[in-house]
Amino acid sequence: MFSSGIVESGELESHSTGFSATKITEARVVRIPLREEQARLTHARIATAAAALFVERGYAPTKIVDVARAAGVSAQTVYNTFGTKPALLKAAYDLTLAGDPDPVPMSERPAVVAVEQLTDPAAMVHGYVSLARQALDRLGPLMLQVVAGAAAGDADLQAHQQITDRERLTGTGQLAQRLDDLGGLAAEVTVERARDAIWAMFSVQVWQLLTGVLKWTGEDYEQWIGHTLCASLLTTPDGAQ
Repeated sequence: MFSSGIVESGELESHSTGFSATKITEARVVRIPLREEQARLTHARIATAAAALFVERGYAPTKIVDVARAAGVSAQTVYNTFGTKPALLKAAYDLTLAGDPDPVPMSERPAVVAVEQLTDPAAMVHGYVSLARQALDRLGPLMLQVVAGAAAGDADLQAHQQITDRERLTGTGQLAQRLDDLGGLAAEVTVERARDAIWAMFSVQVWQLLTGVLKWTGEDYEQWIGHTLCASLLTTPDGAQ
C-alpha cells in the first residue's frame, strides 16, 4: 500500500471516461510506503508522549499503559515498537534532543554543519555552546529526571546515563580535536583536558544550577559558558561573539 506519488516528469493523458483511466508516459513516480510512514509517525507520537510523562511523573512511576493511553495506541503497540521501557526512554531522549522526528542525524543537520565549518576557534566554541544551550532547553527537564533516578539507584536510569554520558564525551572529544586541528588550544591544554572541560560545562547539572537555581537567563548562561571555555582552553581568548 502506498501514499500518493509525485510525478517528476512525463505527461498525463486522460481518456473519455474521465479520471478513472489515465496513462502516464515517460514518468517516474516516487512513492513512500504508507505503512512505513505510519510506523514513523507512530514511533514519534509514542516517544513524544513518553518524554512528557517521564518529565511530569518520573521514569519509574510512568507505566507503559500510561504512555499508550497518552499516545492513543495500545500497550502492545508500544511494546511492538520499542521492545522495552529503557528503549522507549532512549527514543524519547533522542527525539527531544533532536527537537523533531525527522530521521536526520544530528551531525548532518544544517545548524551543526554550519558550526563545524567555522575556522575561527572562538567562533566555533560559541557556536557549539549555542547548540548545547538549545539542546538543554529542550532536553534538560528529562535529563534531570534521569539524573535523579539514577542517583536513587534505578538500574535502567543508571544504564541510560552511562550511555548518554559516553555519547556526550564522544561529541565533546570531536570538538576538542577540531579546536586542536585549528591550532586553537593553548599550549598547556591537551585534547583530553579540553574534551573533559567542555563535557563538564555542557552538563545538565551546570545548566540547572545556573538557569534553574540561580535563575540566570538563557543568554547569560550561554555567554558565560562560551567566555569561560574560550578563556580556559584557547590560545587567544575572545570577546563576545
